[in-house]
Amino acid sequence: MSDEHDENPIDETPLSGEVDQADDVESAGEDEIEMDWYILKVAFNREESIADALRKKIAIEGMQEFFGDVVVPSEDVATFSRDGKKRISKRRLLPGYIMARMAINDDTWFLVRETAGISDFTGSAGKPMPMDPVDVDRFINRPVEEDEEDAPIKTAIPFKVGDRVRVKEGNFENQEGDVDALDEANGRITVIINIFGRSVPMELDHWQVEPL
Repeated sequence: MSDEHDENPIDETPLSGEVDQADDVESAGEDEIEMDWYILKVAFNREESIADALRKKIAIEGMQEFFGDVVVPSEDVATFSRDGKKRISKRRLLPGYIMARMAINDDTWFLVRETAGISDFTGSAGKPMPMDPVDVDRFINRPVEEDEEDAPIKTAIPFKVGDRVRVKEGNFENQEGDVDALDEANGRITVIINIFGRSVPMELDHWQVEPL
């Protein structure tokens, strides 16, 4: 009888160790879920609300372990009213797209595709393609790396190179020309105006011209 009694603690010790080891393996496995950044095509002008809907769906489904951040790439820009008042707002860098850091599997793929407003992943042959690290730095890491106090805020200019415009005020009022360059840091544009038979580049504040 004493022999049987002595064997019990010997059997239980390695069993306990095996349980602890299994817990460690399971925990390590959870920590090793690999994620990449993916670009999602969404309804235009609804990027923020769709990103919020995706975040909420991830939380409701309890799938946070398979997702990281969901972002709408944007930058701060300055806009000016007609009386010259300055207002800082967000400008989307990629209208019609949002970005999500996630692990791709059947469940996460289905969750994303079933979120209202999301049409598809970007990729090839129907297969989601992770973002290039260069694009991750350009659209996601860039705002974090910049010193916000030193980085100049761009001015939102409602024109692009090649647009035909008319000067609204100043010495060249009513003159027409083509936009040749944009200076978002200072809110100015260069317009090529024909004066006395010559094409002359004129630098103007963007609010001094109107589209034709």
